[in-house]
Amino acid sequence: MQSSHRCQFVPRALLEGEGNPPAQLPPAFHVMLKPRGPLCNLDCTYCFYLRKTELYQKGARFAMSEEVLDAFIRQYIESQQVPEVHFGWQGGEPTLMGVEFFRRAVALQQKYRKPGMRIINSFQTNGVQLNEEWCRFFKEHDFLVGLSMDGPRNLHDAYRVDGGGKPTFDKVYRALKLLQKHGVSYNILCVVNRINADHPLRVYRFFKSEGVEFIQFIPAVEQTPEKGGMTEWTVRPEQWGNFLCAVFDEWVQRDVGRIFVQQFEVALEAWMGFEPSLCVHASTCGNCLAMEHNGDLFSCDHFVYPTYYLGNIMETPMAQMVASPFQRRFGMDKRDSLPRYCRECPVLFACNGGCPKDRFATTSDGEQGLNYLCAGYRQFFTHIAPFMQVMAQLLQSGKPAWLIMEMLRPPLTSRRLSDTM
Repeated sequence: MQSSHRCQFVPRALLEGEGNPPAQLPPAFHVMLKPRGPLCNLDCTYCFYLRKTELYQKGARFAMSEEVLDAFIRQYIESQQVPEVHFGWQGGEPTLMGVEFFRRAVALQQKYRKPGMRIINSFQTNGVQLNEEWCRFFKEHDFLVGLSMDGPRNLHDAYRVDGGGKPTFDKVYRALKLLQKHGVSYNILCVVNRINADHPLRVYRFFKSEGVEFIQFIPAVEQTPEKGGMTEWTVRPEQWGNFLCAVFDEWVQRDVGRIFVQQFEVALEAWMGFEPSLCVHASTCGNCLAMEHNGDLFSCDHFVYPTYYLGNIMETPMAQMVASPFQRRFGMDKRDSLPRYCRECPVLFACNGGCPKDRFATTSDGEQGLNYLCAGYRQFFTHIAPFMQVMAQLLQSGKPAWLIMEMLRPPLTSRRLSDTM
C-alpha cells in the first residue's frame, strides 16, 4: 500500500477524536489535491512545498494510483452537500501526471456525480509543459487554469527557475499565449516577493498589456530554518502594503469591472457585509485541506506537517476526518487565537488576522500571534476603505461598482478643452 512509504506520524483526527462526539461536517469543504506529491519540474527559490518529500521514506513513488484517485473522487463527492463541487489540482506540478490521468479523473467525476450536481475543476500549473493537447483538454472540460507568473521577464526569472537554475519566462509566456489561443479560462497567480514587490505598476501593467483579466497576488513569506529571521525572498510588510495600495490606486481609477484582482474582490465582500470568501481573510478556516498523492490528508496546504496529519482516506473516511474535533478546532483557532491588538483593530472585519501560517510576530505589548504582514495589511485596508464604502453603496443601490471611476475622474472644467473634442 502506498501509505507504507510514509514516515511514521500519528493521525490526529483519530487520536484526538477518541471519546469526543463527532463535530458537524461542513456542507462544503475544499481539498487541494497533490497527485504528483511535491515533485516539480522547476526549482523556484521561494517554493515551500518541494521539501515535503522529506515526509516520505526514500524510494516513495510520488504518483497517485488509480485506487486512491477513485476513492478520493467518490468520497469527496459523497461528502459535499452543495450543488457545485470544486476540485483543485495542484502540486508540486500536476502536469507531470500526464493528460490521460486527468481524463480518467473527469470520467470518475461523472461516474460519481449526484443528479443535478455541477463539477468544477481548477488546475494550478507553472505552465512549462503546457501544449496544444493540454489546452484542448482544458477547454473541452471547462477547467479553470491558474498560471504561475511573477511579472515581466526580469522579475519573473528572479526566483522562478528550473532545476538547473535557468530562467523560465519564455516557456511560461508561451503557455499564457496557448491558453489565450484556445479560449481556456485562466487566471494569473503572482507571488509577490522581495524583488517584484518594489515594482507594483510594472507587474500589474504587464499583465494588463498581455490581456490578463484575472489576477491573484500572494505574498512570499517564510522564516529561516533557525526561526530567527526571514528568508531573503520574503516580502517585507511595508512592501506588501505599498504594492497592494499602488495596484489598487490604478485599478480603482481605470479597471473596475474590467480587471479582477482577488484581493480587491474579497475586500469588497467584507465592505458589503459578507464573510470574506478567501480563507486567508475569513474569520475561521479549516475547510480548505490538502491531500497528498497517497491519500494522506492534512489540515491545510500550509500545514503539511506530521502535527497536522489527519489520516489517510484509504484507512479512514474523509468525512470523518474533516468533521473531526481536531480539524474543527484547527479552523476555529484562526479566530480564537487572535491577539488583543487584532481584536481591537478597525479593519479586523476585512483582515481577520490573515493566514495563521504567518502569525509568528509579536505585538507592541509582547503578545504572540500577530501576523508578520500586519503593518502591510493594515495600511492596505485603511487606504482602500473610503473607495470600498462607495463601491459597496453603489452595489447596494443596484448600480455597478465601476461607476466609482466616473466619480474619481476630474471635473470636465479641469480638463483641457482639446481632451473633449
